[in-house]
Amino acid sequence: MELLIIYETVEGQTRKIVDAVEAQIRAAGHGVRLFNTSDRLAPISFEGIDKVILAAPVHERRHPQGFEVLVSASREDLQALQTMIISVSLKAAFPDGLEEAQEYLTEMEMRTRFEPNRELLLAGAVRASSYGYFESQIVQNVLLDGREVDLVDGVREFTDWDRLRAEVSAFLDA
Repeated sequence: MELLIIYETVEGQTRKIVDAVEAQIRAAGHGVRLFNTSDRLAPISFEGIDKVILAAPVHERRHPQGFEVLVSASREDLQALQTMIISVSLKAAFPDGLEEAQEYLTEMEMRTRFEPNRELLLAGAVRASSYGYFESQIVQNVLLDGREVDLVDGVREFTDWDRLRAEVSAFLDA
């Protein structure tokens, strides 16, 4: 089986997730190709692809514009295949944020008019050392809702790696 992973990353956590998914797919004996939507001039091909995994982070309530544009433009090709989307956001790290994390994904699906076969809301990470004052205030007071989090070298991962592996395995087996 040949899989295509379409992704975009902003701070690097989604790329880390994509790397883990790629390794899992290869370990299962399947082929995988990566396509980064931030490369606006690269052509995309679905030839020979059996399944597609889409992965993107949420920032300011939206997935990256280039990611959404590609999904919308590739809607017919995507609908012809089995698809799974991994929506990465801090809101998904907390039970009381899951509804809002789902809203981000639902809004993207409405804008792109594309609904994947499977959805995974996955928590991202905080990379405080890369934030300016304004960004750090938004992360602390809006996304984390005032929760105190321990940072190790300015980073705190919330990604549930076991859940990611299980969901990807279920998608591969489907």
